[in-house]
Amino acid sequence: MAEPASIVYERVSKKFFTLPGETRALHEVSLVVSPGEFLAVVGPSGCGKSTLLSITAGLIQPTSGRVLVGGTEVRGVSRRVGYMFQQDHLFEWRTCEQNVTIGLEVQGKHGEETHRFAVSLLEQYGLGAFRQHYPRQLSGGMRQRVALIRTLAVDPEIMLLDEPFSALDYQTRLSLQDDVHSILRQAGKTVVLVTHDISEAISFCDRVVVLSRPPGRVKVDLAIRLTCEKRTPFLARKAPEFNEYFDRIWGEIEITA
Repeated sequence: MAEPASIVYERVSKKFFTLPGETRALHEVSLVVSPGEFLAVVGPSGCGKSTLLSITAGLIQPTSGRVLVGGTEVRGVSRRVGYMFQQDHLFEWRTCEQNVTIGLEVQGKHGEETHRFAVSLLEQYGLGAFRQHYPRQLSGGMRQRVALIRTLAVDPEIMLLDEPFSALDYQTRLSLQDDVHSILRQAGKTVVLVTHDISEAISFCDRVVVLSRPPGRVKVDLAIRLTCEKRTPFLARKAPEFNEYFDRIWGEIEITA
């Protein structure tokens, strides 16, 4: 299994050019994410959160600055980085097992050993009995878990999560947050989570970064230290420090917005 990698953002800026004119999405964002660290990025709508993920994934290039993953500059899509979107994007005509192996097929890595690894992930995370089920036969939470396993099957060092729980009902969302948090911790991944949910950011991650209104820049970089016996997203919400962190972050976003 791949070791987690660091992410270094060096004065990353991004401008989009359209017929109406220039849109500045990000302005000189500088951050360091340590190997195995969970970082949340929050901020007002349009502040460049998803743009930052797309640059990290190599889907778009920064206008200036650069991103390093494990010391190597990102110049395009890399197998070292996995991306989990808000929608699961499962193929309805493929079974769960076939869905989790599609990344391996695309990368030309689908062999007997990698197939066994993908199937073992389904077993390990409670979906072994649903291997031959189709996505339409699964609940929303199960579909998202399949999408996560599909990404983990190619063994990336970095996991990017773009509002992965927002399409779910509240009860399913809380339960899946615990599941995904546990899975990613056990897998030893470096994680960057983009979310509008402050509670989710605090409970899920080791640090929370608040971006300013557009063009997004780092306004606050806050380490999260909670007093709780076992750190899960659900139990973290009961920590005595939780509300203090929430109020601090909410105040920064409210002022920014």
